[in-house]
Amino acid sequence: MADDPDLAAMLDGVAPRLRALRTRRGLTLAELSELTGISVSTLSRLESGGRRPTLDLLIRLAAAYRASLDDLVGAPQIADPRIHPKPFYRGGRAIIPLTRANPDLHAYKMVLPGHPPDEPVPQRTHEGYDWIYVLSGRVRLALGDRELVLEPGEAAEFDTRTPHGTASASTEPAEILNLLSAQGERVHVRAGDEAG
Repeated sequence: MADDPDLAAMLDGVAPRLRALRTRRGLTLAELSELTGISVSTLSRLESGGRRPTLDLLIRLAAAYRASLDDLVGAPQIADPRIHPKPFYRGGRAIIPLTRANPDLHAYKMVLPGHPPDEPVPQRTHEGYDWIYVLSGRVRLALGDRELVLEPGEAAEFDTRTPHGTASASTEPAEILNLLSAQGERVHVRAGDEAG
């Protein structure tokens, strides 16, 4: 097994793949260290090829990147391509991941809880880009001083450096598909904020 050239090539490809994933996510080594509990020096050696990754390290990195172990090591795709979403909840929203391994873009189905029409939509700004598509219900999209009401079948895209937020346009829930750049995913989904 140690003399297997395919295995050696796969292991040699891990370092640049890890560095590329971190760079695309916009993370520093220190930020990744905080997320994973792996020291900055170990992460640096993993990314430079100075250290071969152990299963423990790969599992922690895969969790931080929301990627599979196969994706980290570049294993050939032999598994079932279907995604088995595990919903989670943030700020009253049900969030269902629809992607698992794309380092640049993340897709979610979100169920927005009912929102009193007379209450403002919380807004925030951050690096990234968002796209939303309304599946059901009506959705208030606040973009700075403007507010739009999107109907089922309507879509919007915007730079998240503009203050923005979404909420149901009534006391009934609404459902959207939300595509987020890697930076937007870190803020919206991992931060656990209601705004977004």
